[in-house]
Amino acid sequence: MSGASDGWKPAHNPWLIAIAVTLAAFMEVLDTTIVNVALPYIAGSLAASNDEATYTLTAYLVANGIVLTIAGWLSDTIGRKRYFLICIGMFTVASFLCGLSQSLGQIILFRLMQGFFGGGLQPSQQAIILDTFPPAKRGAAFGVTAVATVVAPVLGPTLGGYLVEHATWRWIFFINVPVGIVTLFVNAYLVQDPPAAAEKRARGLDYVGLALIVVGIGCMQIMIDRGEVNAWFSSSFIQIMAVVAFLGIFGAICWLLTAKAPVVDLMVFRDRNFAVGCLLIGAVGALLYAGSVLIPQFAQQVLGYTALDSGFILSPGGVAVIVLIPLVGLMMKVVQTRYLIMFGFAFMGAAMFYSSRIAPDIDFRTLVWMRTLQTAALAFLFVPISTVAYLTLPQKYRSDASALFSMFRNVFGSVGISLSTAAVTERTQADQAHLSTFMTPLRQGYATLIQETEQTLRSLGRAASVVHQQAVAQTYQTYTKQAQILAYSNVYQYVALLAFLVVPLCFLISARTAKAEGGGH
Repeated sequence: MSGASDGWKPAHNPWLIAIAVTLAAFMEVLDTTIVNVALPYIAGSLAASNDEATYTLTAYLVANGIVLTIAGWLSDTIGRKRYFLICIGMFTVASFLCGLSQSLGQIILFRLMQGFFGGGLQPSQQAIILDTFPPAKRGAAFGVTAVATVVAPVLGPTLGGYLVEHATWRWIFFINVPVGIVTLFVNAYLVQDPPAAAEKRARGLDYVGLALIVVGIGCMQIMIDRGEVNAWFSSSFIQIMAVVAFLGIFGAICWLLTAKAPVVDLMVFRDRNFAVGCLLIGAVGALLYAGSVLIPQFAQQVLGYTALDSGFILSPGGVAVIVLIPLVGLMMKVVQTRYLIMFGFAFMGAAMFYSSRIAPDIDFRTLVWMRTLQTAALAFLFVPISTVAYLTLPQKYRSDASALFSMFRNVFGSVGISLSTAAVTERTQADQAHLSTFMTPLRQGYATLIQETEQTLRSLGRAASVVHQQAVAQTYQTYTKQAQILAYSNVYQYVALLAFLVVPLCFLISARTAKAEGGGH
């Protein structure tokens, strides 16, 4: 089998290489969601508040977002295989240290370290896949990588919930150690640097570009992650982060476009398919992570599910993706790729709109079905988008392209989580204000409900002096729950609208590319 780099071919089976590098990426992506369910346990164990414990997430996302952008430069400077192995080894060490942490400061420091080295795994995985497989085989190879990108965020809450309920929160980090050690040795044996990758080393250090990226991306991630906690732009801290993030990112773009040896080569975006692919994969990231948050959050906060039970709602969706990805790979041979992507976003929009039909008495099976439909749509998106994005891209841009492609997915994913959570809070408050206008004795329905509740309470033997107060309290709880349900329904409608709005972007994919990749139909 020919490789993708000027006739070079790997010494080992390409599919073994694909599985090996995907295992490393799976471990890292899993860590972005597995920690979420453990935050209350971490806070209690380390004598911290829940708000303080969320800095363990912020630290990881900040370091991860920065490194994702410059991973291509680091890979070229250090050597791709060497950099990949360093990332695997140090991510494993950082995971072990996180599990041993005895204070909040320690775990934040080690999470920074974990995010810094974990950020290099996804771009390196993508670049290795690109060089290992020729264009005709990349669609199937990206099907393997989709297991890490799509399935890991789905399984993270389930595995995390199981570990914290049956062991301790420290095992969400310790579990990475044996996997990391095996992955390190397997990749050290299988992975090779092709000649073209070896020749790209020593780009030099662009201090200005690097500094602007660190400031811009770092402040943006802090703003995104801490915005909900700090009441967004009513907080001077968030305002400062937003201004500094804008200045940093805008300055970085201007510098990188004019510098002779930029730390990230933005000329990669001159390839139209890659530029459109980044926008589409960003939309996929936002939809994936928003969906992964909304249903478990609804199940726990409104329906009273445990972390483990809410995680089980997500798991069948992962199975659906694994089953569908090979079928999508076969369809790509006979259907234009852009049509598959359009169908995927339309399918996602329909699934999100269906999910807006949540109700107070919704059962576990219906929740599972809703999330399975959402996740199944991802099978029509990740592999086709990844294939199209790199199909016409020159080999010299692969390192930077892989880093930027992963960065778009992760950053938009963070935005999706923050905006969906903020929207739920805002809509809950708005719906409560609306429903409260009906909570007056002048409304016949309200008065009747109070009377019926009072009668029920009297039949249960409650004291007559407190029956009215208890009836009003129970009614208020019902209204509050209904406001929350309406809020989640509204947000699902917003997400559905976003998915539908992305569909026309697929027409920007080159028709020539779509025809060559899709089989000419």
